Amino acid sequence: MNHTRVLIYTGGELSPTFLDEIQEGDFIIGADRGSLFLIDHGIRPDLSVGDFDSIPSNQLEHIRAMSGKVIACDPIDKNLTDTELAFELALEQSPASIMILGATGTRLDHTLANIHMLIRGLQHHIPCSILDKNNYIMLTGSNCIVEDRGFTYVSLLPLTTEVTGIYLEGFQYPLQNATLRLGQSLGISNKLSGEKGTVRIEGGLLLIIQSKDR
Repeated sequence: MNHTRVLIYTGGELSPTFLDEIQEGDFIIGADRGSLFLIDHGIRPDLSVGDFDSIPSNQLEHIRAMSGKVIACDPIDKNLTDTELAFELALEQSPASIMILGATGTRLDHTLANIHMLIRGLQHHIPCSILDKNNYIMLTGSNCIVEDRGFTYVSLLPLTTEVTGIYLEGFQYPLQNATLRLGQSLGISNKLSGEKGTVRIEGGLLLIIQSKDR
């Protein structure tokens, strides 16, 4: 694993404020319209990927000219979404972490599929996250530091049938050896009591979602 972080900008809801996440040394991937978003805001993607089926030919040529590398795939004969293709290529970098931006939006099926991709990060021992204007999403199978990113709430949701041995430190509502089961709302709308908190679990997979209403 190297020390480079990968940022993936994909074709969901994107905001210019997401560009503030870019740090020196980041490897930047644009997935489909995410590439055009980056280029239109003066950012040169290290890699642009996708079928580019929603992008006019003149804009695609612009993407080719302004990207470090382009990987285009057939829009019909493919098994992966553009975001998943970008994510698989990010995993091949063996980065220190991966953040996906523009992974949520009006398509709930795509949003859920993108959240489920975080499991692939855990399997490769690579911390992964999803950021949009109202949410910051992480997944843990062991322990995780939750830093205050300016969101109001921190919610815990099981991604497996149950999550056992949950311990929370640094939260307004701490937990000791708790269990969350799929379909329960016990872990919704907790809050950090300081600048960071610790989540530790003994079994299962747990989504940690920082959120705000506006």
